[in-house]
Formats: sequence, C-alpha cells, structure tokens
Amino acid sequence: MNSNRRSILSLVAAVVLGASLPAAAQDWPSGPVTLIVPWSAGGGTDATARMIGTLLEKELGVPVPVVNRTGGSGVIGHSAIAEAAPDGQTIGIATLEIGSMHTLGLTDLTYKAYTPIGLYNSDPAAIFVRTDSGFDDIQGLLAALESAPDREFKASGSAQGGVNHLALAGMLLAAGLPVERVAWVPSEGAAPGLQDLAAGGVKIATASLPEAAALMSAGLIKPLAVFANERLDSAPDLPTFTEATGHDFALGSWRGVVAPAGVPDDIAAKLVEAVGKVVHDPEYMTFMKDRGYATQWTPSGEFEAFMGSSDKALAQSLKAVGLAKQ
Repeated sequence: MNSNRRSILSLVAAVVLGASLPAAAQDWPSGPVTLIVPWSAGGGTDATARMIGTLLEKELGVPVPVVNRTGGSGVIGHSAIAEAAPDGQTIGIATLEIGSMHTLGLTDLTYKAYTPIGLYNSDPAAIFVRTDSGFDDIQGLLAALESAPDREFKASGSAQGGVNHLALAGMLLAAGLPVERVAWVPSEGAAPGLQDLAAGGVKIATASLPEAAALMSAGLIKPLAVFANERLDSAPDLPTFTEATGHDFALGSWRGVVAPAGVPDDIAAKLVEAVGKVVHDPEYMTFMKDRGYATQWTPSGEFEAFMGSSDKALAQSLKAVGLAKQ
C-alpha cells in the first residue's frame, strides 16, 4: 500500500471515527444552554437562577435562556429537566422538593434522575404574618393557633409537601399542635404564597427571608421567627423559633444546578467548572449578599450524596405528618 493510499484511508477513518464519537467529544456548548426553573418568576429560585444564567452566558460564550416551567407542585419543571436530552444543552435548578415529590406520590422522579452539577444555596425558612395582623411575636401566634378551631387559619408558601409546607407542619408538631390546625394552600413557589399573604388570602406564610424581602420592604408582611439553629447575620434582631419558644425545630430550603442523567462525564466536568466559577464570581457574591441569600458550593459527587441524605430526611418528615404515599 503506497503512502498516498495510506494517508487517504487514515483520513477516511478519522472522519468516520469523528462522526461516531459521542457528543462529549464534540465541541460543547454547541448552542444556547437552556436553564429550567421549576418554580414561578419572582421567587428565590428564579432570582438566583437568573443571576447564574447571566454570568454563565459570559463564562460559556453562548446564550443561557432561563425558562420557568411551573405546575404540578414542581413536578412539571423537574420532569422537564430530567427528560431533556443528556447533551449538556439543557440544565436546571433542582430544589429540596425533588426529595419530597415522590414520597407524596406525585411522581416517580428522584435525585437519581439527574447529573449533579453543584449545590449553591441553602436558606432557613421563616414564618410571616401581615404587618397589620396584630401578632407581634411567635408566642402570640402560637397562642392564637392553640385556641383556634382546625383550619380557621390558612397558610401558604410552597407546593403541598414542599419545604415551606414542611416548615409549617414541623413548627406545629414541635409546639404540640395538630398539623390539621392550619389549612395549607398550595402555591407554585414562595412568591405567590407570600403575595397571597399580603393580599389577605391567607393569615400565615413560610418562606426564606430573601424571598420575602420585597414585601417586607413595602411594609406589607413581617417575620416572627426563623427556623434556623442560630440567628442570621442578615437579620440579627429576628429570633430563632427555638430561642423564642423553647421548642426545638429548624428547617430550610436548598437549590442546586443539575443536568439530565446520562450527560457524558467530560461535559459534566465542564459544567461543574463553569458553574463553580460563576458562584465564586464577585458579582454573584454581591448579589447574594445584598439579598440575604446564603452561599456555598458543593459540587458533583458531594452534591449527589447531599441529595440522598435530604431525600431520606424528607421521607421521614412526611411520614411523621401523615403525607407520605410511598
């Protein structure tokens, strides 16, 4: 075989091999990287996702459109992420609810349906009332709940079985009150639940402080306590539920970037690197600090282990409040 023929065959082989290589070996990203948010616009998940998307555009050099896919108590958006092509062109924000939805019988989805990129935020929930509610502290609210008939008080802040629902249920159980004392009004995220509180549709809402910042600044709602182990630097005058009542209870939400399961390892590694740079960017850190969001970065395998632990803890909590279907 002459050298020219060998060269031609080598070239043909290289072309064929290149055509058969998986997407991981091709240039990535090959176009816009869609970022799916399972919750409504205006909430904390949406706000943090949009900042990440803006900075990720600069890091990747392609558009990163943020798409809100709401409905089904978080199932629709989380499903849209899991069902996307595993090529790294679609990613999304997974929230604590991915550990509760399957236990509630809403979906078969679990954290195993995703390629974990990294956990970037976790915030404790707080309990809110309208500013004109007449309640000055958490003790006054608990006293009113103790004497009220079941379901006279309504509350909102998340989907059924979501973190803010579990925060309210946990508070009631810790205070020795039945869960059915307060009727839960499901919402597609914290923002609509807090707006319902401000409008007078419910008497109580549970959400993180950053999520409630706008309505608090407008003087429409106020927090009575935070479900944290210690007072927050961003709100040093707000007592924890435990210190104010003597009842031991703390709970919060978390948010992380994920991709569909099956994303090739080298693309996943590029995503971890890119998002890791974004969440350490000074602009991102300032954004989070100014709004009172906690920051952290727990990438890939560590994030997957965290989701597994959260899944087990939520299953136990849901069983305790009688909401577990599985």
